[in-house]
Amino acid sequence: MKIKISPFYYIFRTVPILLLITLLLLSACTPVKKHANLQRILDRGYVTVGTLYGPNSYYIDAQGPAGFEYELAKEYAEFLGVKLKIVPSYNLSDIFPLLDNGTVDFLAAGLSVTPKRLERYDFSPSYDEISQKVIFKQGNLRPRTIDDLTGKFMVSSQSSHAENLAKLKLSHNDLQWQETDEFDSEELLAKVLDGDLDYTVVDSNTLAISRRYYPEISIGFSLTKSEPLAWMVSKQEDDTILASLIEFFGQVHHDGTLFALDDKYYGHIEKFNYVDTRLFIQAITQKLPKYQPIFEKYGQEVDWRLLAAISYQESHWNPRARSYTGVRGMMMLTLPTAKQMGIKSRLDPEQSVRGGAKYFKRMIDKMPERIQAPDRIWFALASYNIGFGHLNDARIITQRQGGDPDRWFDVKKRLPLLKQKKHYKKTKYGYARGDEPIRYVENIRRYYQTLSMVADKEIATRLKEVSAEEKVAETSSE
Repeated sequence: MKIKISPFYYIFRTVPILLLITLLLLSACTPVKKHANLQRILDRGYVTVGTLYGPNSYYIDAQGPAGFEYELAKEYAEFLGVKLKIVPSYNLSDIFPLLDNGTVDFLAAGLSVTPKRLERYDFSPSYDEISQKVIFKQGNLRPRTIDDLTGKFMVSSQSSHAENLAKLKLSHNDLQWQETDEFDSEELLAKVLDGDLDYTVVDSNTLAISRRYYPEISIGFSLTKSEPLAWMVSKQEDDTILASLIEFFGQVHHDGTLFALDDKYYGHIEKFNYVDTRLFIQAITQKLPKYQPIFEKYGQEVDWRLLAAISYQESHWNPRARSYTGVRGMMMLTLPTAKQMGIKSRLDPEQSVRGGAKYFKRMIDKMPERIQAPDRIWFALASYNIGFGHLNDARIITQRQGGDPDRWFDVKKRLPLLKQKKHYKKTKYGYARGDEPIRYVENIRRYYQTLSMVADKEIATRLKEVSAEEKVAETSSE
């Protein structure tokens, strides 16, 4: 009889038994991170989402966590009935390993769906589209084609920008660029403005926000046609998470949640006015320091930056401002409103801001409790401009037409109808220039966003200075 020799015989002949046992024990004790499926998420009670720090995805403002991707991910967690756990990273190169090794369940970071990424990952339904813009500093020679990109050119590594440039390189041999893990898109924008770079590439949604703070950014040309944005899912997972994402996006498209969220973050920045933005940033430096303590003093119940934004829209921070209708002062109060608010002199900056803050808070409190922020704020701003009665007329028209009267996104589309006789003759308060509060609200939102960005950058700068001082102190003590 022929004896069959086990393969393990040769292993034991060549490897010491003690070492082999040690290796087996170590392999048994080493945890293997499994990719989650939907049932595992439901059982543990939370979903883990990878994202990027930045104005589009995730950041911390005065009210706490914010960002389009963060809020949409929060909606998904509520859709599942679980808690949300965010895992933010600073670089694109850091988030893909998180998905690959199962640390996060999916990525929500404004990621374009590209052929190269589709080879490795699955994607949810698209929720937006962006185009990639080649940008340069205003005043420099504008690049109009790929062949004009002859200066210093840098993009983030592992980005869809780098992927598209690699494709273009096949037909443009002279195209040269650098890739970096050290800087994100906003930092690369700043480097272009500082003259350290000649060009970079930015997604259109990021550019729209950044131009509120960097008005000297100019667009050379579009690098690509529109690309869909979607959440990225590992192919190593089963299809249950992807199936739930398909159902979720179907729901938020249908019930208007996605449109309202898009309006919250991008609805006020579609139009860019270079002169207005430039003048506002100058006013922040030259005028605001004189009046900021007043805004802060009366900004206890309302964010002082919002009060300052309202005041700039009203008077450009001119305490002696006056309109043809007789409204006056920093907050452009009417005489009856000033008397109601207990204001004796509308030309006194502190009294005007105090009266405006009190009146605006009254507008907020008049809104039905069911209306949530930020819609509650936008409605209050519209009331400040056009009056509570006309706003309610527009909300009634919205409801009659099947829209949501508690969402600014729906109501602002109907406000211009107050100028049309066939609509305003059926309202309680009649005719109104309904397009004016739309411009009014969107201008204030832009000013408020810019002020918030300035404040956030000042805080970040101060934190870096404190950190540097602490390091110096530690070195001195040693």
